[in-house]
Amino acid sequence: MIKLNNNIEDLTLYLKSKDWLTNNESIVAVEKPGDGNMNFTLRITTETRSFIIKQSREYVEKYPQVAAPEDRVLMEAKFYKIIEKVPNLKEMMPTLIGLDKANNVIVMNDLGNGSDFTYLYQLGKQFLEEDLYAVVDFAATLHTSITVHTQEDRITNTKMRALNHEHIFNYPYVLNNGINLDDILPGLQKEAERFKTDEPLKKAVKELGDLYLQDGNTLLHGDYFPGSWLATVQGLKVIDPEFCFFGKPEFEIGVLLAHLKMANQANTLIEKAVDRYKSLADLDTVLCYKFMGIEILRRIIGLAQLPLEINLEKRVKLLNEARKILVN
Repeated sequence: MIKLNNNIEDLTLYLKSKDWLTNNESIVAVEKPGDGNMNFTLRITTETRSFIIKQSREYVEKYPQVAAPEDRVLMEAKFYKIIEKVPNLKEMMPTLIGLDKANNVIVMNDLGNGSDFTYLYQLGKQFLEEDLYAVVDFAATLHTSITVHTQEDRITNTKMRALNHEHIFNYPYVLNNGINLDDILPGLQKEAERFKTDEPLKKAVKELGDLYLQDGNTLLHGDYFPGSWLATVQGLKVIDPEFCFFGKPEFEIGVLLAHLKMANQANTLIEKAVDRYKSLADLDTVLCYKFMGIEILRRIIGLAQLPLEINLEKRVKLLNEARKILVN
């Protein structure tokens, strides 16, 4: 398999071999378009245009020690092809313009210079209501438009789901998993150990994990959090659906709500998100909040840390709240 790099000569040879560059077109700049974790991703600029090229490898780009399914961008490509028939979804996502299955490479149109919404984790930042509704409306449209009743070709994405399952439902609860949470925030390691040894909680987590692994009726983005939402001059866009699968929408919305909580957004905004979604699609609120609790726990005591600015007291409060939701 060809392993892409940021050398212009190498990229030129590869892109021309796939007819993704014309004979008269040359690369004038190469840059990393964002802070993505999973894949090798570049913005290619020529004299006349720019586009994004992404390659998935047998490991997570940001954490090379973490193995990952090397064909995951093919799942992302399948997602883009499926949503093409729904204009409201297509206009909010990149368009697939090239696919190299043998080398796990996709080429997409460039959404332009933009920034993701991870700035929300900074203290004092507020999620604008119009952006919240754009995020919720996209999810509701996806969940009601692409279902087992409208789509014959189902995405199971078993290998990526297994990876996600490990890091959401298992790894955070292993006592000696190699993470020193005090490096994240002093005092967090001791607090986390309470949850790692909490058998009723771990039982509830396992049950939710088993549910996550079951196939569902609805196409999910699969990793629906501020890092997958992009602010551009054309409005809010949604990227990186490589964890997509047919599952339960409560998982997707639970993740969304968890990140609003960890971003210290007002409870009224979180309630608006739930109300907005329920006005557009069905939702088991109890199950949704359970998945919210799961996401809070794994993000605060697991490997996939966020640039949170909330203090230890606030994190512990969120952990306790999550436990209360999960263990009745």
